[in-house]
Amino acid sequence: MDKKRVLIVDDDSEIRQIVKVLLEGEGFQIEEASCGNEAFDKMAEEIDLIILDVMMPGMNGYQVCQNIRKKSTVPILFLTAKTKEQDLVEGFQSGGDDYLEKPFSFLELVARVKALLRRNEM
Repeated sequence: MDKKRVLIVDDDSEIRQIVKVLLEGEGFQIEEASCGNEAFDKMAEEIDLIILDVMMPGMNGYQVCQNIRKKSTVPILFLTAKTKEQDLVEGFQSGGDDYLEKPFSFLELVARVKALLRRNEM
């Protein structure tokens, strides 16, 4: 069975590293991007799930998500410090599949990633 490939898109290298270590420990193969354009480049490869921040320089996460949705149905989990109800709604309206607020529970993140991948395989 191939390892599932997860793309982490966040301009904060510490967050990317924490999530990478956590998910690699669960058997996932991790790709990283620090901005939307870098994420689009990584989308040329086979990606099974995207973890996407909202607040990034250049394109924000909602714009990145909308652009990804033009070409792909890959599951997208927003992982962000934006905590208002309107932020969550905008995340879903832009094409996101799930939304988790920072600071986040490691166990919850892993559970949500696995659930999204399981639903996508059906």
